[in-house]
Parts: sequence; structure tokens; C-alpha cells
Amino acid sequence: MNTRLDNILRRREEITISLADPDITSNNKRFTKLSREFSEIEPVAEEAAHYLQLQQQLQDNQDMAADPDCDAELRELAEAEIQELKQAIDASDSRLNLLLLPKDPNDARDIILEIRAGTGGDEAALFAADLFRMYCRYAETQGFKVEILSASDIGIGGYKEVVAQVTGQGVFSRFKFESGVHRVQRVPETESGGRIHTSACTVAILPVAEEVDVNIRTEDLRIDVYRASGAGGQHVNKTESAVRLTHLPSGIVVTCQDQASQHKNKAQAMKVLQARLFDREQSSADAQRAEARKGMVGSGDRSERIRTYNFPQGRITDHRINLTLYKLDQILGGDMGELIDALLTHHQAELLAAQL
Repeated sequence: MNTRLDNILRRREEITISLADPDITSNNKRFTKLSREFSEIEPVAEEAAHYLQLQQQLQDNQDMAADPDCDAELRELAEAEIQELKQAIDASDSRLNLLLLPKDPNDARDIILEIRAGTGGDEAALFAADLFRMYCRYAETQGFKVEILSASDIGIGGYKEVVAQVTGQGVFSRFKFESGVHRVQRVPETESGGRIHTSACTVAILPVAEEVDVNIRTEDLRIDVYRASGAGGQHVNKTESAVRLTHLPSGIVVTCQDQASQHKNKAQAMKVLQARLFDREQSSADAQRAEARKGMVGSGDRSERIRTYNFPQGRITDHRINLTLYKLDQILGGDMGELIDALLTHHQAELLAAQL
């Protein structure tokens, strides 16, 4: 353990020296890479230094308490501090175990958020809009930015499908457990008999891919342009601004018509296509790891029912961690912190257990 901590402190020192090197500061790519590594290693290094310092203090006190030539009063003080130092070391050790857990390489990435109405017709589409508002409000509290890439609305405030990009520091780390089937139980406004209906939506959280992550060959891509339809401004039905991208090898199809220009729609459709291909490659490239994580909260299985929103009882239940909160209105209003923190804590506990 101490050897590993020494290596972390040594690496922090190396990065600090490198970041002050003019040759590196003038190289934007290398400087950015090292800066990112420094921001990741710094909290671990701080705790490592604290842990090693506590260990040294404990050793000094134990040596003093065992020294028969030591002044009796000093020896008594040393013995009194030993138990406190042991408790402090245990607490620091727990924090280090969390900090040293394997990092998800996608945690720092932006995301593509996809919400699709499932069973339930118009009621499912209205619930899709509720979920999208919830995520937008939560994103706002975290300082994230949300940009709609494409949307298919039903004209009464609901979405058959909505796709957006969420950008900010550590977006994926906060949203990654949202993939799956979200179920709603409530009485629709159109239901005169007061019967509770059950509807569902599917949420997908895709880490945004960088160009180096996914290589899309021109010959593998079919691009169709057509006139946009529905709400969208003056360009609707006047110019062929809408874009449909078909990735021939995978069969993935992405459409975008929300922007006024064909160029912008194509650029946004490419973002979504890259993210879907990146997600697909990651899922298939590491099948063994995926199998090991199958039972974990972070599996991201989009066919799994992960959460139920019960309006009559004001209740929200996350089935993966058996958590029920009676604060449905607050959560739909964007107050998702308690829910997301509980999922993260559970996931960390699973990772810790897997290392034992």
C-alpha cells in the first residue's frame, strides 16, 4: 500500500515539474493531457500524503511510549494520542480505498441523452417530456449545458423521442446510471374514471465520442436530405435542411432537423452517430468485463426496468438498490442529488466488495 502511495506522490511531483516546462506549456495537446492527469491524481495524492503523515506520527508516538528513558509526562501524552491516530488512519484508509477504485474512463466525458416513449401512447410521450425537464433542471443545478439535437413531439407537450447533448465537468459520472426503462404510474388527465395507467420510457446515456475514438469511413455512410416537418421555424418545408445519416455496416440511422441549416443538422447527427457507435464498440469490445458487471448498478442495460415513478403516492423507487423516496415532485423538479448519490455510493460498495 505504502509503495503505491509513494508512486502516486512521485507521479504528482513529475507532473508538477512538467507543467512548468515551457516546451510542454507551448504544446497544447500535451499540456491539456497532463493537466487532466494532475486534476485526477491531486485528490488521491493529498489523501496519500495525509495517510503517510499519520502513519509516521503513530510510529513516533509508539516509539516514545515504548522508550523507558522518555519523560513520563511525554510518554503519557504519546499513549493518549495513539488511539486517536489509529482512528484517523482507519478513516484515511477508507477514503483512500474509495479514491483508488478503478476509474471509469468515460466519467469526464459529455453525454448524448436519448429519451424515447415506450408503451402507453400519448401518456408515455408526456412522461418522456417530464423526464427531459427533470434532467434539464438537474443539469442546470450542476452547471451543465443542455442542447437539443433532435426532437419528435406529439403536439400536446410530449415527445416520442428527444435527443440532447449535455456538456460540463464530469457529466457522464452524474448521469451514467440513468440508462434503462423508467416506468410511470398515474391517472392521465383524459381518464374520467380515475384509473391509474402505467406507461414507460427508455433512457439511454451515451458518452460523447471524440474523433479519435470512432473512425467513420465516407463509403460506410449514406446521407439523405429532405424537407423538415413540424415545428421548427420559417425553414420548415421550404429547404431540404433535414438530414438522415445511415451507417451501412451497423444499420444505425440518425436523423436531425431541428437546426435551420443542413450543415448544422449534419454536424449534430454525426455527434449522435459517433456516440452510438462508440457505445456499441465499448459494449462489444469488453464482453468479459460487461459480464462481470452484469449484476451491478452500472450495467446500463436499457431493457432493464430501473425506476418507477408513482404519482398517486408521490413515490419514486429505484429497483436496482431498493431505494424508495417520497419526494417525487422535488425529484421531477430537478432535485436528483440524493438519488444519484445513493446510486454512486452503492456502485462504490460493489467495486470495493469485488476487490476483496
